Amino acid sequence: MVDKPLINRLLANLRGYREDLHEFDNVKLDSFRVDTRTQRYAERTLHVAIECCMDICHHLISDQQWREPDSYADAFNVLAEHGVLTSEAATKYRLMAQFRNKLVHYYEKIESEQVLSIARLRADDFIDFAASIEVWLAQQN
Repeated sequence: MVDKPLINRLLANLRGYREDLHEFDNVKLDSFRVDTRTQRYAERTLHVAIECCMDICHHLISDQQWREPDSYADAFNVLAEHGVLTSEAATKYRLMAQFRNKLVHYYEKIESEQVLSIARLRADDFIDFAASIEVWLAQQN
């Protein structure tokens, strides 16, 4: 059985991370490039938001006994296979997982332009993900 209190807590966290990312909407790239503290804050916020999405995926996959994903990115495919996400949405979330891997494993190659761009332009993807999860959960009753 889906642990709805857990999923709801993760969804609330995800919304909070999205709100945190609003702080970057008006940040100038030139100042962002030289402010390592702000860069790290953006990177970490994106990282934990992506982890939150993946935690939700893995909980649903485990609970529903769906196929085990081959990778973090593949977890979004599994949700698409079962109608939780559209295939188009799964594609953008796979890119999130790939960016997470870059943050975690290739952090020395992170470019401030990419981080700021994702924080500004892709942050609403977290809200879209949360909405998809909530729709699926509501259909399970």
